[in-house]
Parts: sequence; structure tokens; C-alpha cells
Amino acid sequence: MTLVGAPEHPHAGRSVFGLTFSRRRLSGSFIGRIRETQVMLDFCVEHRTVFDIDLIATTEINTAYERMLRSEGKYRFVIDMAALQAGPATA
Repeated sequence: MTLVGAPEHPHAGRSVFGLTFSRRRLSGSFIGRIRETQVMLDFCVEHRTVFDIDLIATTEINTAYERMLRSEGKYRFVIDMAALQAGPATA
């Protein structure tokens, strides 16, 4: 089991003996490294797991941050990096 991020409230989970006697592992990360992220994505592909996201442009980052502070984001904000590869916008 891997926990990415920190829960809002302390978890009253199982005792450590439940983990040690059953030879289970618990790991955690505030953001997750690239390797763990890839393992998670591979798992999702294999098991056809999908996520609801709010895809935003790079110009919407500040707005998304303000929405997050107001708890208005229903989904995970994902920045659309494809626009960066296309180069600067022309008007």
C-alpha cells in the first residue's frame, strides 16, 4: 500500500502488528517520485482505472490555485503541457 499525500485528519488505522505479522508494507510520499508515478499509471492502464480531472491551460494555474484554496475543485487539476510544446501563442 502506498499513500501519496497526507490525509486531512489522522487515521485511526490498524496496529503495526497487523502489518508486520502479515508481512505487508506501507510506504508514503508527499508527491511521489517518477518511478512510483509510472508504476501507478501502469497499474491503472492494466486495470482500466480512470480518473476525473480538470484539465487546465498554463494560463489558468493561478485561477486553479485560488479555486483549490476555496475548496471549489471537484477533481484533480492537471496542467495541459502540450501548449508549451506548441510554442508561444500568436494573436
